[in-house]
Amino acid sequence: MNNETIFDLQDVSFAYEGKQTALEHVSLSINAGERIVVLGSNGSGKSTLLKLLDGLYFATVGVVNAYGQPLTEVAFDDDAFNFAFRRKVGLVFQDTDVQLFSPSVWEEVAFAPMQMGLGKAEVNARVDSALHALRIEKLRDRAPHRLSGGEKRRVALASVLTLQPDVWLLDEPTTGLDPRSQSWLVNFIVDQGRAGHTVITATHDLSIVDAIADRVYVFDEAHHVVAQGTPHAILSNNELLLACNLSHDHVHRHDDGNEHMHPHVHPLAHTHTHALKREA
Repeated sequence: MNNETIFDLQDVSFAYEGKQTALEHVSLSINAGERIVVLGSNGSGKSTLLKLLDGLYFATVGVVNAYGQPLTEVAFDDDAFNFAFRRKVGLVFQDTDVQLFSPSVWEEVAFAPMQMGLGKAEVNARVDSALHALRIEKLRDRAPHRLSGGEKRRVALASVLTLQPDVWLLDEPTTGLDPRSQSWLVNFIVDQGRAGHTVITATHDLSIVDAIADRVYVFDEAHHVVAQGTPHAILSNNELLLACNLSHDHVHRHDDGNEHMHPHVHPLAHTHTHALKREA
């Protein structure tokens, strides 16, 4: 990780069609090589933030800077900037069906490097490498829309991996995955971070945060950034998690009939351990 600022947002707001607010006065910065989690409940603005960082949407108010330049429609009208930016930043959508459109997995994974104007040999090498890295070689001739949710997620990741991006934007990447696939995905994110890439993950899945983040930004349901800090600091703040609808009060009943409530988070697989209550 170095001190180069990749993204810098200053007092950014965004509203769909100028009416439906999705982000409200958001300021944050992300450095090269950081692993960032954007944490918030559904509808808090996480997905919108990633789309602003990817240049798919543009701020209604405020400034989004990437690599020292404002991300605006005018900036992307410049072919050189557009090409350079798209090679550096890759977004994996929450709904993989939105992202996958080619008739076969091979064509899906080959699409991005072909748009980069690479030679046939280089395209083939990148596709083969991505298929191998995601362990989906056997799917190369399959139609993406016929795959399982976990397989689709791997194909979507492979299609971005062929770009060899510096920055990964992952929108709710564990959605719809079984525990084994979730565990694999966490390892993939960790590996990208170890390789020096910037990884920004939007999620409400608290169980993966500690493994994949150096730093966490928390959104509330009013579309504001209300906290930032280390995973430990954020995950141990039960009041914050409850206020942002990221955890809930859970009732436990003991064999002696006593009940208690406490904030509760469900990881991928879990058991409950309680100290026995001693009677005076």
